[in-house]
Amino acid sequence: MQFHPEVVHTPKGGQLLANFLEICGVTRDWTAEHIIDELIADVRTQVGDGRVLLAISGGVDSSTLGLLLARAVGEKLTAVFIDHGLLRLGEREQVEAALKPLGVNLVTVDARAEFMAALDGVSDPEQKRKIIGREFVEVFQAEAKKLTNAKWLAQGTIYPDVIESAGKGKKGQTIKSHHNVGGLPETLNLQLLEPLRELFKDEVRKLGVALGLPHDMVYRHPFPGQGVDVPRGVPDQQHPPGHPAPGPVQQRPRAGPPGIATHGSRRPAPVARRARSPSAPTGISIPT
Repeated sequence: MQFHPEVVHTPKGGQLLANFLEICGVTRDWTAEHIIDELIADVRTQVGDGRVLLAISGGVDSSTLGLLLARAVGEKLTAVFIDHGLLRLGEREQVEAALKPLGVNLVTVDARAEFMAALDGVSDPEQKRKIIGREFVEVFQAEAKKLTNAKWLAQGTIYPDVIESAGKGKKGQTIKSHHNVGGLPETLNLQLLEPLRELFKDEVRKLGVALGLPHDMVYRHPFPGQGVDVPRGVPDQQHPPGHPAPGPVQQRPRAGPPGIATHGSRRPAPVARRARSPSAPTGISIPT
């Protein structure tokens, strides 16, 4: 039997945790602003004088990380948004309009032709994931070569990604292959930076709000990192570059029916930071 008071499905789970903290005399100061200050200090210590290359997908995780890193390292950050032709309608323009005014040094790379050529005729979803992951790495390699003193590749990995990527033999079943490629390619010559990897989705959203990320970006509908192509599972000659996602996917995200959690979410509770797990898996992922 398992008991998870932290999830939304558990009646009065949040109250149970709150009562436990009160009994223990724990100071409930784990606010978004407190965590932002702590993460900024951690990033500055870890990064030093090196430049950071950030993989931006337009999702809440990588967008929030972009704002956090802009505060932490300023002009030493280069955020890269790849237009691979598998985006939602108007997503490229939305990402640029949301992040650039907030001080994020954002570079958009038009790689639609390269992605479509690599996916031409492929219908197996798992093969598509691997192809798309490879194409992402190649684009980041090219962008890294343009930067002087680039030492870090940042990505918006969050705690559910770590769990999903555990794989057999690590107390977990592999769920998403693009989250556990097994580390960065040696040819990339960059170290991995994942400041959000101990946070859940709802915690990242709180940080996004505190950092000034627009509401529609914070609460947008979840979208697969590989775009609309992998779920389709059909040959890509039927999927022209820039083809928009189906209408319902483009709509403003909903919080969801009562009692139903979105991916990576839990009932928020003011708890102490989780201890870092040195054995937890890392690896380049398609940011979500």
